[in-house]
Amino acid sequence: MSLKSEKKRWEEEVHRPLLSRFPERKEEFETSSGITLPPLLTPQGSDGQYSDDLGFSGEYPFTRGIHPGMYRGRLWTMRQYAGYASAKESNLRYRYLLEQGQSGLSVAFDLPTQIGYDADDPNAVGEVGKVGVSISSLEDMQTLFQEIPLSKISTSMTINAPAAILLAMYIAVAKQQGVETSKLRGTVQNDILKEYVARGTYIFPPKPSMRLITDVFKYCQAEAPSWNTISVSGYHIREAGSTAVQEVAFTLTNGIAYVQAAIQAGLNVDDFAAQISFFFNAHNNFLEEVAKFRAARRMWAKIMRERFKAKKPRSWMLRFHTQTAGSTLTAQQPENNVVRVTLQALAAVMGGTQSLHTNSMDEALQLPSEKAVRIALRTQQVLAHESGVADTVDPLAGSYLVEYLTDEIEGRAGDYIKKIDEMGGALAAIENAYMQNEIHAAAYQFQQAVEREEEIILGVNAYQTEEQIEFERLEVNPEVEAAQRGRLKTLRNNRDSSKASELLTKLEAASRSDENLLPLFIECVENQLTLGEICGVLRQEWGEYQPATWG
Repeated sequence: MSLKSEKKRWEEEVHRPLLSRFPERKEEFETSSGITLPPLLTPQGSDGQYSDDLGFSGEYPFTRGIHPGMYRGRLWTMRQYAGYASAKESNLRYRYLLEQGQSGLSVAFDLPTQIGYDADDPNAVGEVGKVGVSISSLEDMQTLFQEIPLSKISTSMTINAPAAILLAMYIAVAKQQGVETSKLRGTVQNDILKEYVARGTYIFPPKPSMRLITDVFKYCQAEAPSWNTISVSGYHIREAGSTAVQEVAFTLTNGIAYVQAAIQAGLNVDDFAAQISFFFNAHNNFLEEVAKFRAARRMWAKIMRERFKAKKPRSWMLRFHTQTAGSTLTAQQPENNVVRVTLQALAAVMGGTQSLHTNSMDEALQLPSEKAVRIALRTQQVLAHESGVADTVDPLAGSYLVEYLTDEIEGRAGDYIKKIDEMGGALAAIENAYMQNEIHAAAYQFQQAVEREEEIILGVNAYQTEEQIEFERLEVNPEVEAAQRGRLKTLRNNRDSSKASELLTKLEAASRSDENLLPLFIECVENQLTLGEICGVLRQEWGEYQPATWG
Protein backbone atom coordinates (compact mmCIF):
# COMPACT_ATOMS: atom_id res chain seq x y z
CA MET A 1 0.00 0.00 0.00
CA SER A 2 1.32 3.48 -0.88
CA LEU A 3 2.22 6.06 1.73
CA LYS A 4 -0.47 8.37 0.34
CA SER A 5 -3.21 5.78 0.71
CA GLU A 6 -1.94 4.80 4.16
CA LYS A 7 -2.13 8.40 5.28
CA LYS A 8 -5.68 8.71 3.95
CA ARG A 9 -6.66 5.53 5.85
CA TRP A 10 -5.18 6.94 9.07
CA GLU A 11 -7.05 10.23 8.65
CA GLU A 12 -10.44 8.52 8.08
CA GLU A 13 -10.18 5.55 10.45
CA VAL A 14 -8.01 6.80 13.29
CA HIS A 15 -7.78 10.58 13.44
CA ARG A 16 -11.27 11.75 12.48
CA PRO A 17 -13.15 9.45 14.96
CA LEU A 18 -10.91 10.74 17.75
CA LEU A 19 -11.83 14.35 16.92
CA SER A 20 -15.49 13.65 17.59
CA ARG A 21 -14.61 12.63 21.15
CA PHE A 22 -11.73 15.01 21.81
CA PRO A 23 -12.01 18.17 19.70
CA GLU A 24 -8.79 20.05 18.98
CA ARG A 25 -7.98 23.27 20.87
CA LYS A 26 -8.39 25.35 17.74
CA GLU A 27 -10.30 25.05 14.49
CA GLU A 28 -7.04 25.59 12.65
CA PHE A 29 -3.44 25.71 13.79
CA GLU A 30 -1.20 28.26 12.04
CA THR A 31 2.32 29.63 12.34
CA SER A 32 2.90 33.35 12.89
CA SER A 33 3.09 33.70 9.10
CA GLY A 34 -0.34 32.12 8.62
CA ILE A 35 0.96 28.76 7.39
CA THR A 36 -1.56 26.02 8.24
CA LEU A 37 -0.12 23.18 10.30
CA PRO A 38 -1.55 19.78 9.30
CA PRO A 39 -1.97 17.32 12.20
CA LEU A 40 0.53 14.84 10.75
CA LEU A 41 3.04 15.03 7.92
CA THR A 42 4.80 12.37 5.87
CA PRO A 43 8.03 12.65 3.82
CA GLN A 44 7.99 15.44 1.25
CA GLY A 45 8.73 14.69 -2.39
CA SER A 46 10.79 11.99 -4.06
CA ASP A 47 14.40 10.91 -3.66
CA GLY A 48 15.43 13.25 -6.50
CA GLN A 49 13.78 16.21 -4.80
CA TYR A 50 15.66 15.33 -1.61
CA SER A 51 19.00 15.90 -3.33
CA ASP A 52 17.81 19.07 -5.04
CA ASP A 53 16.12 20.68 -2.02
CA LEU A 54 17.98 19.30 1.00
CA GLY A 55 21.23 17.62 0.01
CA PHE A 56 24.04 17.45 2.55
CA SER A 57 25.52 20.05 4.88
CA GLY A 58 28.35 22.03 3.34
CA GLU A 59 27.00 21.51 -0.18
CA TYR A 60 24.57 23.38 -2.43
CA PRO A 61 21.82 24.38 -1.69
CA PHE A 62 23.05 24.48 1.96
CA THR A 63 19.58 23.87 3.41
CA ARG A 64 21.14 21.76 6.13
CA GLY A 65 24.03 24.10 6.94
CA ILE A 66 26.94 25.84 5.23
CA HIS A 67 29.65 23.73 6.91
CA PRO A 68 29.93 19.94 6.57
CA GLY A 69 30.46 19.42 10.30
CA MET A 70 28.64 22.50 11.65
CA TYR A 71 29.19 22.81 15.43
CA ARG A 72 31.01 19.49 15.83
CA GLY A 73 34.16 21.33 14.76
CA ARG A 74 33.57 24.81 16.14
CA LEU A 75 30.72 26.37 18.09
CA TRP A 76 28.90 29.45 16.89
CA THR A 77 30.38 32.81 17.93
CA MET A 78 28.77 34.04 21.14
CA ARG A 79 28.51 37.74 20.40
CA GLN A 80 26.59 39.75 23.00
CA TYR A 81 25.36 43.14 21.72
CA ALA A 82 26.55 45.78 24.19
CA GLY A 83 27.41 49.43 24.60
CA TYR A 84 26.20 52.33 26.73
CA ALA A 85 27.29 55.68 28.14
CA SER A 86 30.93 56.51 27.41
CA ALA A 87 33.57 54.53 25.54
CA LYS A 88 35.34 53.91 28.86
CA GLU A 89 32.29 52.31 30.50
CA SER A 90 31.50 50.22 27.41
CA ASN A 91 35.11 49.04 27.26
CA LEU A 92 34.77 47.71 30.81
CA ARG A 93 31.57 45.84 29.84
CA TYR A 94 33.29 44.29 26.80
CA ARG A 95 36.23 43.12 28.84
CA TYR A 96 33.86 41.66 31.44
CA LEU A 97 31.97 39.72 28.76
CA LEU A 98 35.19 38.40 27.23
CA GLU A 99 36.30 37.25 30.70
CA GLN A 100 32.97 35.42 31.06
CA GLY A 101 33.52 33.46 27.85
CA GLN A 102 32.07 35.63 25.09
CA SER A 103 33.89 34.89 21.83
CA GLY A 104 33.14 38.04 19.80
CA LEU A 105 32.23 41.68 20.34
CA SER A 106 29.09 43.43 19.12
CA VAL A 107 28.97 47.22 19.43
CA ALA A 108 25.77 49.16 20.13
CA PHE A 109 26.06 52.87 19.28
CA ASP A 110 23.90 55.62 20.74
CA LEU A 111 21.30 57.39 18.58
CA PRO A 112 23.38 60.52 17.80
CA THR A 113 26.22 58.31 16.54
CA GLN A 114 23.81 56.23 14.44
CA ILE A 115 22.57 59.32 12.60
CA GLY A 116 25.91 61.09 12.29
CA TYR A 117 25.85 63.72 15.05
CA ASP A 118 28.62 64.48 17.52
CA ALA A 119 27.85 64.39 21.23
CA ASP A 120 27.97 68.20 21.40
CA ASP A 121 25.51 68.75 18.54
CA PRO A 122 22.18 70.39 19.55
CA ASN A 123 20.39 67.42 17.98
CA ALA A 124 22.15 65.08 20.43
CA VAL A 125 20.90 66.71 23.63
CA GLY A 126 19.49 64.15 26.06
CA GLU A 127 20.46 61.13 23.91
CA VAL A 128 24.20 60.81 24.45
CA GLY A 129 25.09 57.29 25.62
CA LYS A 130 21.46 56.30 26.23
CA VAL A 131 20.88 53.36 23.86
CA GLY A 132 24.50 52.62 23.06
CA VAL A 133 27.99 54.01 23.32
CA SER A 134 28.76 57.56 22.24
CA ILE A 135 31.47 57.67 19.55
CA SER A 136 32.31 61.04 18.02
CA SER A 137 36.04 60.76 17.33
CA LEU A 138 38.94 58.40 16.85
CA GLU A 139 39.87 59.15 20.46
CA ASP A 140 36.55 57.62 21.57
CA MET A 141 37.14 54.54 19.40
CA GLN A 142 40.64 54.10 20.87
CA THR A 143 39.16 54.12 24.38
CA LEU A 144 36.39 51.70 23.36
CA PHE A 145 38.95 49.04 22.36
CA GLN A 146 41.62 49.77 24.96
CA GLU A 147 43.39 46.53 26.03
CA ILE A 148 41.31 44.56 23.49
CA PRO A 149 43.63 43.15 20.79
CA LEU A 150 41.92 43.61 17.43
CA SER A 151 44.24 40.98 15.96
CA LYS A 152 42.55 38.30 18.08
CA ILE A 153 38.91 39.37 18.35
CA SER A 154 36.06 39.52 15.83
CA THR A 155 33.95 42.68 16.10
CA SER A 156 30.47 43.40 14.79
CA MET A 157 29.31 47.02 14.61
CA THR A 158 25.60 47.80 14.33
CA ILE A 159 25.91 51.00 12.35
CA ASN A 160 24.37 51.87 9.00
CA ALA A 161 24.17 55.40 7.58
CA PRO A 162 27.68 56.40 8.79
CA ALA A 163 29.03 52.81 8.68
CA ALA A 164 31.96 53.66 6.41
CA ILE A 165 33.15 56.36 8.83
CA LEU A 166 32.97 54.09 11.90
CA LEU A 167 34.78 51.38 9.93
CA ALA A 168 37.46 53.96 9.11
CA MET A 169 37.87 54.66 12.84
CA TYR A 170 38.14 50.91 13.57
CA ILE A 171 40.82 50.49 10.89
CA ALA A 172 42.70 53.50 12.30
CA VAL A 173 42.64 51.98 15.81
CA ALA A 174 43.92 48.69 14.43
CA LYS A 175 46.78 50.48 12.69
CA GLN A 176 47.71 52.15 15.98
CA GLN A 177 47.74 48.69 17.60
CA GLY A 178 50.07 47.48 14.84
CA VAL A 179 47.39 45.24 13.27
CA GLU A 180 47.33 45.01 9.49
CA THR A 181 43.97 45.86 7.91
CA SER A 182 44.10 42.57 6.02
CA LYS A 183 44.05 40.69 9.35
CA LEU A 184 40.87 42.31 10.71
CA ARG A 185 37.82 40.07 11.25
CA GLY A 186 34.29 41.25 11.86
CA THR A 187 31.22 42.84 10.35
CA VAL A 188 29.82 46.29 9.77
CA GLN A 189 26.04 46.24 9.38
CA ASN A 190 26.03 48.86 6.61
CA ASP A 191 22.43 47.99 5.56
CA ILE A 192 20.68 51.24 4.69
CA LEU A 193 17.67 49.77 2.87
CA LYS A 194 16.20 48.25 6.01
CA GLU A 195 16.61 51.64 7.70
CA TYR A 196 14.26 53.11 5.10
CA VAL A 197 11.90 50.14 5.58
CA ALA A 198 11.79 49.52 9.31
CA ARG A 199 14.25 51.27 11.61
CA GLY A 200 14.65 54.92 10.64
CA THR A 201 18.29 55.74 11.41
CA TYR A 202 19.03 56.94 7.89
CA ILE A 203 20.77 60.15 6.86
CA PHE A 204 21.30 60.40 3.12
CA PRO A 205 19.08 59.63 0.10
CA PRO A 206 19.35 56.15 -1.48
CA LYS A 207 21.80 56.92 -4.32
CA PRO A 208 24.68 58.35 -2.21
CA SER A 209 23.90 55.82 0.54
CA MET A 210 24.36 52.96 -1.93
CA ARG A 211 27.58 54.64 -3.12
CA LEU A 212 28.97 54.48 0.44
CA ILE A 213 28.04 50.80 0.65
CA THR A 214 29.77 49.88 -2.60
CA ASP A 215 32.80 51.96 -1.55
CA VAL A 216 33.07 49.69 1.50
CA PHE A 217 32.67 46.63 -0.74
CA LYS A 218 35.50 47.80 -3.03
CA TYR A 219 37.86 48.83 -0.23
CA CYS A 220 37.43 45.67 1.83
CA GLN A 221 37.69 43.38 -1.19
CA ALA A 222 41.21 44.74 -1.71
CA GLU A 223 42.33 45.62 1.83
CA ALA A 224 40.26 43.61 4.35
CA PRO A 225 39.27 40.29 2.73
CA SER A 226 38.20 38.70 6.05
CA TRP A 227 35.84 41.56 6.92
CA ASN A 228 32.10 41.21 6.25
CA THR A 229 31.23 44.35 4.32
CA ILE A 230 27.49 44.22 5.04
CA SER A 231 25.05 42.42 7.31
CA VAL A 232 21.76 42.41 5.43
CA SER A 233 19.32 42.68 8.28
CA GLY A 234 15.95 41.04 8.64
CA TYR A 235 16.13 41.52 12.40
CA HIS A 236 14.73 45.04 12.41
CA ILE A 237 12.13 44.15 9.78
CA ARG A 238 10.83 41.48 12.17
CA GLU A 239 11.03 43.79 15.17
CA ALA A 240 8.83 46.26 13.27
CA GLY A 241 6.11 43.60 13.09
CA SER A 242 6.70 41.50 9.98
CA THR A 243 5.94 37.81 9.71
CA ALA A 244 8.68 35.21 9.29
CA VAL A 245 7.88 34.98 5.57
CA GLN A 246 8.14 38.76 5.14
CA GLU A 247 11.41 38.79 7.08
CA VAL A 248 12.96 36.32 4.64
CA ALA A 249 11.47 37.94 1.53
CA PHE A 250 12.34 41.56 2.31
CA THR A 251 15.82 40.71 3.60
CA LEU A 252 16.73 38.71 0.50
CA THR A 253 15.20 41.39 -1.72
CA ASN A 254 17.48 43.97 -0.10
CA GLY A 255 20.40 41.57 -0.53
CA ILE A 256 19.62 41.32 -4.26
CA ALA A 257 19.70 45.13 -4.50
CA TYR A 258 23.16 45.28 -2.88
CA VAL A 259 24.56 42.63 -5.20
CA GLN A 260 23.15 44.48 -8.22
CA ALA A 261 24.61 47.78 -6.99
CA ALA A 262 28.06 46.22 -6.53
CA ILE A 263 27.99 44.68 -10.01
CA GLN A 264 26.92 48.03 -11.49
CA ALA A 265 29.85 49.63 -9.65
CA GLY A 266 32.18 47.35 -11.58
CA LEU A 267 32.78 44.50 -9.13
CA ASN A 268 32.77 40.83 -10.07
CA VAL A 269 30.17 38.88 -8.11
CA ASP A 270 32.60 36.14 -7.04
CA ASP A 271 35.05 38.75 -5.76
CA PHE A 272 32.69 40.26 -3.16
CA ALA A 273 29.84 37.79 -2.51
CA ALA A 274 31.69 35.88 0.21
CA GLN A 275 31.92 39.09 2.28
CA ILE A 276 28.12 39.53 2.40
CA SER A 277 26.52 38.32 5.63
CA PHE A 278 22.97 38.37 7.01
CA PHE A 279 21.27 39.10 10.33
CA PHE A 280 18.02 37.43 11.35
CA ASN A 281 15.60 37.48 14.26
CA ALA A 282 14.73 34.41 16.34
CA HIS A 283 11.09 34.48 17.45
CA ASN A 284 8.93 32.21 19.60
CA ASN A 285 7.37 29.87 17.02
CA PHE A 286 10.19 27.37 17.33
CA LEU A 287 9.69 25.12 14.31
CA GLU A 288 8.77 27.97 11.97
CA GLU A 289 11.94 29.79 12.99
CA VAL A 290 14.13 26.75 12.31
CA ALA A 291 12.47 26.34 8.91
CA LYS A 292 12.90 30.07 8.20
CA PHE A 293 16.67 29.84 8.51
CA ARG A 294 16.79 26.75 6.29
CA ALA A 295 14.56 28.38 3.66
CA ALA A 296 16.63 31.59 3.62
CA ARG A 297 19.84 29.63 3.13
CA ARG A 298 18.40 27.61 0.25
CA MET A 299 16.84 30.62 -1.44
CA TRP A 300 20.04 32.70 -1.30
CA ALA A 301 22.07 29.84 -2.76
CA LYS A 302 19.68 29.64 -5.71
CA ILE A 303 19.59 33.44 -6.13
CA MET A 304 23.37 33.71 -6.24
CA ARG A 305 23.91 30.74 -8.54
CA GLU A 306 20.95 31.17 -10.88
CA ARG A 307 20.22 34.92 -10.94
CA PHE A 308 23.74 36.30 -10.54
CA LYS A 309 25.65 33.35 -12.09
CA ALA A 310 28.15 33.19 -9.23
CA LYS A 311 30.58 30.32 -9.77
CA LYS A 312 32.22 29.84 -6.37
CA PRO A 313 30.43 27.77 -3.68
CA ARG A 314 31.40 30.40 -1.06
CA SER A 315 29.44 32.95 -3.09
CA TRP A 316 26.30 30.83 -2.68
CA MET A 317 26.55 30.55 1.12
CA LEU A 318 24.22 32.54 3.35
CA ARG A 319 26.15 33.17 6.57
CA PHE A 320 24.11 34.79 9.31
CA HIS A 321 24.09 36.22 12.81
CA THR A 322 20.98 35.80 14.95
CA GLN A 323 19.58 37.85 17.81
CA THR A 324 16.70 36.74 19.97
CA ALA A 325 13.53 38.80 19.61
CA GLY A 326 13.50 42.00 21.63
CA SER A 327 9.89 42.65 20.66
CA THR A 328 8.76 39.48 22.49
CA LEU A 329 10.23 40.56 25.83
CA THR A 330 7.72 41.73 28.43
CA ALA A 331 8.03 44.15 31.32
CA GLN A 332 5.48 41.99 33.15
CA GLN A 333 6.97 38.88 34.84
CA PRO A 334 10.39 39.59 33.30
CA GLU A 335 11.84 36.26 34.50
CA ASN A 336 9.67 34.64 31.80
CA ASN A 337 11.95 36.33 29.28
CA VAL A 338 14.71 33.88 30.21
CA VAL A 339 12.49 31.07 28.94
CA ARG A 340 11.56 32.96 25.78
CA VAL A 341 15.20 33.75 25.01
CA THR A 342 16.25 30.14 25.59
CA LEU A 343 13.61 28.87 23.16
CA GLN A 344 14.61 31.46 20.56
CA ALA A 345 18.32 30.76 20.96
CA LEU A 346 17.67 27.03 20.54
CA ALA A 347 15.82 27.74 17.28
CA ALA A 348 18.82 29.74 16.03
CA VAL A 349 21.23 26.93 16.88
CA MET A 350 18.95 24.26 15.38
CA GLY A 351 18.70 26.49 12.31
CA GLY A 352 22.47 26.67 11.88
CA THR A 353 23.42 30.23 12.87
CA GLN A 354 27.07 31.35 12.68
CA SER A 355 26.85 33.74 15.63
CA LEU A 356 24.27 34.56 18.27
CA HIS A 357 23.20 37.28 20.70
CA THR A 358 20.82 36.40 23.51
CA ASN A 359 18.76 39.24 24.99
CA SER A 360 18.74 39.98 28.70
CA MET A 361 15.61 39.40 30.77
CA ASP A 362 15.38 43.02 31.95
CA GLU A 363 15.61 44.75 28.53
CA ALA A 364 11.92 45.62 28.44
CA LEU A 365 12.53 47.70 31.56
CA GLN A 366 16.02 49.19 31.34
CA LEU A 367 19.56 48.87 30.04
CA PRO A 368 20.68 45.32 30.89
CA SER A 369 22.32 44.89 34.27
CA GLU A 370 25.57 42.96 34.63
CA LYS A 371 23.76 40.00 36.20
CA ALA A 372 21.11 39.87 33.46
CA VAL A 373 23.80 40.03 30.76
CA ARG A 374 25.66 37.17 32.42
CA ILE A 375 22.50 35.01 32.50
CA ALA A 376 21.91 35.77 28.80
CA LEU A 377 25.44 34.64 27.94
CA ARG A 378 25.14 31.57 30.18
CA THR A 379 22.00 30.61 28.20
CA GLN A 380 24.15 30.21 25.09
CA GLN A 381 26.83 28.37 27.01
CA VAL A 382 24.34 25.85 28.45
CA LEU A 383 23.04 25.17 24.94
CA ALA A 384 26.59 24.78 23.63
CA HIS A 385 28.05 22.61 26.37
CA GLU A 386 25.20 20.87 28.18
CA SER A 387 22.28 20.29 25.80
CA GLY A 388 23.90 18.08 23.16
CA VAL A 389 22.30 20.02 20.28
CA ALA A 390 25.73 21.06 18.98
CA ASP A 391 26.96 17.47 18.77
CA THR A 392 25.34 16.47 15.48
CA VAL A 393 24.87 18.13 12.11
CA ASP A 394 21.29 19.30 11.44
CA PRO A 395 19.58 17.88 14.57
CA LEU A 396 16.08 18.20 13.04
CA ALA A 397 16.98 16.29 9.88
CA GLY A 398 14.07 14.14 8.80
CA SER A 399 11.39 16.24 10.46
CA TYR A 400 8.53 16.13 7.98
CA LEU A 401 7.03 19.25 9.55
CA VAL A 402 10.26 21.25 9.30
CA GLU A 403 10.64 20.24 5.66
CA TYR A 404 7.02 21.21 4.96
CA LEU A 405 7.45 24.59 6.65
CA THR A 406 10.73 25.20 4.82
CA ASP A 407 8.99 24.60 1.49
CA GLU A 408 6.05 26.84 2.45
CA ILE A 409 8.27 29.72 3.57
CA GLU A 410 10.39 29.44 0.43
CA GLY A 411 7.30 29.49 -1.80
CA ARG A 412 5.61 32.41 -0.06
CA ALA A 413 8.80 34.47 0.26
CA GLY A 414 9.50 33.73 -3.41
CA ASP A 415 6.10 35.18 -4.33
CA TYR A 416 7.01 38.41 -2.49
CA ILE A 417 10.38 38.63 -4.26
CA LYS A 418 8.72 38.11 -7.64
CA LYS A 419 6.23 40.89 -6.90
CA ILE A 420 8.98 43.26 -5.80
CA ASP A 421 11.01 42.41 -8.92
CA GLU A 422 7.98 43.40 -11.00
CA MET A 423 7.86 46.75 -9.16
CA GLY A 424 11.47 47.43 -10.16
CA GLY A 425 13.28 46.02 -7.13
CA ALA A 426 13.81 46.88 -3.47
CA LEU A 427 14.37 50.63 -3.90
CA ALA A 428 11.17 51.04 -5.92
CA ALA A 429 9.22 48.98 -3.38
CA ILE A 430 10.58 51.14 -0.55
CA GLU A 431 9.85 54.41 -2.35
CA ASN A 432 6.28 53.20 -2.95
CA ALA A 433 6.07 52.23 0.77
CA TYR A 434 5.09 48.70 -0.26
CA MET A 435 7.31 46.88 2.23
CA GLN A 436 6.45 49.35 4.98
CA ASN A 437 2.72 48.88 4.47
CA GLU A 438 3.01 45.09 4.41
CA ILE A 439 4.90 45.14 7.71
CA HIS A 440 2.43 47.56 9.31
CA ALA A 441 -0.50 45.38 8.26
CA ALA A 442 1.12 42.29 9.77
CA ALA A 443 1.92 44.13 13.02
CA TYR A 444 -1.66 45.42 13.26
CA GLN A 445 -3.11 41.96 12.69
CA PHE A 446 -0.90 40.50 15.39
CA GLN A 447 -1.87 43.20 17.89
CA GLN A 448 -5.54 42.58 17.15
CA ALA A 449 -5.00 38.86 17.81
CA VAL A 450 -3.38 39.69 21.15
CA GLU A 451 -6.27 41.93 22.15
CA ARG A 452 -8.77 39.22 21.18
CA GLU A 453 -6.65 36.75 23.20
CA GLU A 454 -6.16 34.59 20.14
CA GLU A 455 -2.43 35.08 20.71
CA ILE A 456 -1.45 34.47 24.34
CA ILE A 457 1.39 36.44 25.91
CA LEU A 458 2.06 35.37 29.47
CA GLY A 459 1.75 38.18 31.95
CA VAL A 460 0.23 40.54 29.36
CA ASN A 461 -3.15 39.09 28.36
CA ALA A 462 -3.09 35.87 30.39
CA TYR A 463 -1.85 34.64 33.77
CA GLN A 464 -1.30 38.14 35.12
CA THR A 465 0.03 38.58 38.64
CA GLU A 466 0.49 41.48 41.00
CA GLU A 467 4.20 41.74 41.66
CA GLN A 468 6.90 44.07 42.82
CA ILE A 469 9.68 44.02 40.21
CA GLU A 470 13.11 44.60 41.61
CA PHE A 471 16.24 44.51 39.49
CA GLU A 472 19.76 45.79 39.85
CA ARG A 473 19.54 49.04 37.87
CA LEU A 474 22.00 50.23 35.26
CA GLU A 475 21.59 53.93 34.64
CA VAL A 476 23.53 56.31 32.41
CA ASN A 477 24.99 59.13 34.46
CA PRO A 478 23.81 62.51 33.06
CA GLU A 479 27.39 63.72 33.40
CA VAL A 480 28.39 61.45 30.51
CA GLU A 481 27.01 63.97 28.02
CA ALA A 482 28.84 66.91 29.61
CA ALA A 483 32.08 64.92 29.71
CA GLN A 484 31.75 64.00 26.04
CA ARG A 485 31.21 67.66 25.15
CA GLY A 486 34.30 68.62 27.13
CA ARG A 487 36.46 66.02 25.39
CA LEU A 488 35.31 67.21 21.97
CA LYS A 489 36.11 70.82 22.83
CA THR A 490 39.61 69.82 23.93
CA LEU A 491 40.10 67.71 20.79
CA ARG A 492 39.16 70.58 18.47
CA ASN A 493 41.39 73.02 20.37
CA ASN A 494 44.42 70.72 20.21
CA ARG A 495 44.25 69.39 16.65
CA ASP A 496 45.91 70.94 13.59
CA SER A 497 43.09 73.29 12.53
CA SER A 498 44.58 74.07 9.11
CA LYS A 499 44.89 70.36 8.31
CA ALA A 500 41.32 69.77 9.46
CA SER A 501 40.07 72.60 7.24
CA GLU A 502 42.08 71.27 4.29
CA LEU A 503 40.59 67.80 4.70
CA LEU A 504 37.02 69.08 4.94
CA THR A 505 37.52 70.94 1.66
CA LYS A 506 39.02 67.80 0.12
CA LEU A 507 36.02 65.80 1.35
CA GLU A 508 33.59 68.24 -0.28
CA ALA A 509 35.25 67.73 -3.65
CA ALA A 510 35.54 63.95 -3.24
CA SER A 511 31.85 63.61 -2.38
CA ARG A 512 31.05 65.07 -5.82
CA SER A 513 33.44 62.68 -7.58
CA ASP A 514 33.46 58.90 -8.12
CA GLU A 515 36.50 58.19 -5.96
CA ASN A 516 36.30 55.68 -3.13
CA LEU A 517 35.71 57.70 0.04
CA LEU A 518 36.95 55.16 2.59
CA PRO A 519 40.69 55.99 2.34
CA LEU A 520 39.82 59.67 2.77
CA PHE A 521 37.61 58.87 5.77
CA ILE A 522 40.58 57.08 7.36
CA GLU A 523 42.80 60.11 6.74
CA CYS A 524 40.13 62.43 8.17
CA VAL A 525 39.64 60.52 11.43
CA GLU A 526 43.39 60.06 11.89
CA ASN A 527 43.66 63.86 11.77
CA GLN A 528 40.95 64.20 14.46
CA LEU A 529 38.01 65.16 12.29
CA THR A 530 34.84 64.03 14.04
CA LEU A 531 31.96 61.90 12.89
CA GLY A 532 29.60 64.89 12.92
CA GLU A 533 31.97 67.06 10.90
CA ILE A 534 32.37 64.42 8.19
CA CYS A 535 28.63 63.70 8.05
CA GLY A 536 27.95 67.45 8.04
CA VAL A 537 29.89 67.86 4.79
CA LEU A 538 28.06 64.91 3.23
CA ARG A 539 24.69 66.26 4.39
CA GLN A 540 25.49 69.56 2.76
CA GLU A 541 26.52 67.92 -0.53
CA TRP A 542 23.99 65.05 -0.73
CA GLY A 543 21.00 66.25 1.29
CA GLU A 544 18.89 64.14 3.66
CA TYR A 545 16.39 61.38 2.94
CA GLN A 546 12.69 62.21 3.19
CA PRO A 547 10.56 59.08 3.64
CA ALA A 548 7.57 58.22 1.51
CA THR A 549 4.10 58.77 2.98
CA TRP A 550 2.69 55.51 4.27
CA GLY A 551 -0.74 54.57 3.01
